[in-house]
Amino acid sequence: MFTIQDIILFCVVFASFVAGILLPRFGTLFQPFILIFLMAILFLSFLTIRQEDIRRLFRDQGRAVLWLSFLKLIAFPIGVYLLFRTFLPSYAPAALLLAGVSTGVIAPFISTLVSANAPLVLVIVVITSILLPFTLPLLVKLLLGQTLEISLLVMIRMLALVIFIPVAAVLAVQRFIPEAVRPILKARYVISLMIFAGTNMGVFSQYSDFFYRNPGTILEATGVSILLGGIFLVPGFFALGKASVEDRLAAAISMANINNVLVLVFAARFFGPLESTVAAMYLIPFYGLIVPMRIFQYRRRNRGAPVL
Repeated sequence: MFTIQDIILFCVVFASFVAGILLPRFGTLFQPFILIFLMAILFLSFLTIRQEDIRRLFRDQGRAVLWLSFLKLIAFPIGVYLLFRTFLPSYAPAALLLAGVSTGVIAPFISTLVSANAPLVLVIVVITSILLPFTLPLLVKLLLGQTLEISLLVMIRMLALVIFIPVAAVLAVQRFIPEAVRPILKARYVISLMIFAGTNMGVFSQYSDFFYRNPGTILEATGVSILLGGIFLVPGFFALGKASVEDRLAAAISMANINNVLVLVFAARFFGPLESTVAAMYLIPFYGLIVPMRIFQYRRRNRGAPVL
């Protein structure tokens, strides 16, 4: 059920968590490159997708794309916020931010790892990222009574860097140096592991002092982030009804593998340390959710038995 690649990924990811906390000076070396790391991961993910796959997806699954985008950016964030406002009100803003943020740029890599519908995930990444500057500020204003003043131009620039430059780079490679695609894909797994390690050390090194000064808060925020991961994942499995295993895994990834690094940026500027901490701790379920996805994949394909 689990592959050696899964085990290596978990070891690298969680070792880099610890390294970022225990060796913050070393981790700071990676902080300026976090955005570049995200772009590199999306570039590697795009290389596995053919343009005809995207066109076929819009032709055959246009309704699924619209439905998942609506759930991810509107319906799901509202439901999660109301749930947390009732039972864990102090964490309701963090829950809203994480539920309402776009699907993460690393999600296409996760989709290839668990054999999900990668084109569907990739399209959701692009659509939710483009709409995010409009949907998230509106939700924050309506539900929290705050005005999240995000510069539209700044967001467009960030999205252009993170999404459209990697897309352009992939198109350029496929058109002008197609012979480079196979060697890159052959080394993609190792390159991705190095990028994940650098990203995690860069993120967690920023919170090393906070870890030591507030261990109780860290543990609590970690528990909340894991709870959120489950809340995001389970409805994703059922969002497309009785679709194929690949499509249901893609829907779950689109909901649960979110752009929590972007939430870190938002929270640091407009909210308090609690929201930033929960966003940072979400890196744990971000990768850990591969385990229930593998179980779901195995049970549905090999036994035909429902997981949940």
